[in-house]
Amino acid sequence: MELRAPFLTATLVSILLGTVIAWVRDGAFNPAYFLLALIGGACAHLGTNVANDYFDHKSGNDEINKEFVRPFSGGSRTIQLGLLKPKEVLLGSVLLFATATSIGLYLTVATGPLILVFIAVGLISGFFYTAPPFNWVRHGVGELLVGLNFGALMTIGAYYVQARALAVEPLVASIPVSLLIAAVLYINEFPDYAADKAVGKNTLVVRLGRARAAYGYALIVSSVYVIVLSAALAGISPLYVLLALLPLPLALESIRHAFRFHSKSENLVPTNAMTIVLHLITSLLLSFGYLMSRFEVVSLGYFVTLLAIMACVLFTARSFMQIRKARILMPA
Repeated sequence: MELRAPFLTATLVSILLGTVIAWVRDGAFNPAYFLLALIGGACAHLGTNVANDYFDHKSGNDEINKEFVRPFSGGSRTIQLGLLKPKEVLLGSVLLFATATSIGLYLTVATGPLILVFIAVGLISGFFYTAPPFNWVRHGVGELLVGLNFGALMTIGAYYVQARALAVEPLVASIPVSLLIAAVLYINEFPDYAADKAVGKNTLVVRLGRARAAYGYALIVSSVYVIVLSAALAGISPLYVLLALLPLPLALESIRHAFRFHSKSENLVPTNAMTIVLHLITSLLLSFGYLMSRFEVVSLGYFVTLLAIMACVLFTARSFMQIRKARILMPA
């Protein structure tokens, strides 16, 4: 409950994308390094979640938050429910970051010194997201740092661990993933608006107000699919990544719903859920598009592509129907 482990998909898809690009473009794949990068990234992610819980408790944010909607906003509530003591939560965060750092140091020795930069950026932005003296979210850069860490940093880091070099392509491929995970955080800030504003947690939603922030959500989500299309047409990414455009109808529905219910926290829940689904499906389809570009047997490639399209469409349709059902059951 404290770790909020289901959100680890944000780490998984980014590290998977960077690893896949390294294999497709450079023929480099070390399973042990992939597993270590995955565990290290997961520990850094979980450490950030836990540290955020502790410092939101210290600021009084979670205590006064009455509009939160589990599991999307308001933290884990383990401290508020008396399930864990604040010191236990802080210790858990420190141990998770220590584990992530240890793995990062090993990968630095094994693959190259740039991993140290990734470690430093991850630690400083993750632990100090709501912690003094930086308290990044108070300065309105929390969404930017989340996008950077759980999108670009993990994708490029995973690529570097395998290829032992930097390249433009994984950076470009990571931008849609960065934007979508930022959108997940961004839409989850809407229910926390009143509590965040009261304690000076100046998220973008607090700075803009919920009505204007809905336009920001539309801009972030729509930019994802413009970038995917542009990168493929420009030849930076293989044309197969256009598979990532499949969830576009769901994206348009989430935007429409955000405009309608931006100030009604319980009614906004379908948008919170849709954004997570968009991040997961779009990111996985990007990786799958790169894998498809590796196939030399065209018939096999088309066959697997067809299966992937069918699976993604069915999954998207099922998620859409569940969201529609939940919305119908909620008061307007």
